[in-house]
Amino acid sequence: MMKIVNTIDEVRRQVREWRKEGLTVGLVPTMGYLHEGHASLIDASHRDNDRTVVSDFVNPMQFGPSEDLESYPRDIEHDAALVEAHGGDLIFHPEPSEMYHDGFSSFVDMTVLTEELCGLSRPVHFRGVCTVVSKLFNIVQPDRAYFGKKDAQQLAVIRHMVDDLNINIQIIGCPIIREADGLAKSSRNTYLNSQERQAALVLSQSIFLGEDMVRKGETNCDAIISAMTAKIKSEALAEIDYVKIVDCKTMQQIKQLDRPALCAMAVYIGKTRLIDNFFTEDI
Repeated sequence: MMKIVNTIDEVRRQVREWRKEGLTVGLVPTMGYLHEGHASLIDASHRDNDRTVVSDFVNPMQFGPSEDLESYPRDIEHDAALVEAHGGDLIFHPEPSEMYHDGFSSFVDMTVLTEELCGLSRPVHFRGVCTVVSKLFNIVQPDRAYFGKKDAQQLAVIRHMVDDLNINIQIIGCPIIREADGLAKSSRNTYLNSQERQAALVLSQSIFLGEDMVRKGETNCDAIISAMTAKIKSEALAEIDYVKIVDCKTMQQIKQLDRPALCAMAVYIGKTRLIDNFFTEDI
């Protein structure tokens, strides 16, 4: 039966019991308000491991001072039902004070990969991500951890951190899950009113346009970006943060598709910042 625990000690005690039985453990780090995208990560962990831990924690460290920490959606009862339905065994649902005690002053930081894309407009974000994920890795000590490709820069940063710090965990990237009309699943989609929800389709439409150009042989990054940008600008409610094509490993911009690349975007629909992307290797 699935359990919800709130303390680090409870997580470690449960994982120790599983390890004594020789069981493998998967970790799915989340900020809660789970949807089908998260469910696909839990499904993958359940398939690959004997036991699955899902962290459900809105991490204050990765929010900037003007970002949506207080309004970020939360619903632990909904989350618990979804986790149980998809084979999760344990939810770790700590308070911020459990993760960051009084006097907390140690951080995991990164250069280069975090200085492009979302890192430009969210300068504290990836320090918060790296710090909380490294803490979760130390608390759970899983065999594998699962992250969605929708947060493509985050996935690259986590993989790089694991490599740099010799963390013995396999990082699994899982495909973007979309609504029937193409919009990438996101907890922030709940912020959109009906008009904004329709306008948000311009993100996936421009992604599909870019993918089609690559599929037909276009290798000039500026040409792809220009076409995608024009598509987004055709929607009056859309305001572009960035549309860029970067090297998959370094997250640095490139001019030609002569290596595995990520085409990523962040776009405001009204006040809501949404992201979407595609990997050229997936086409």
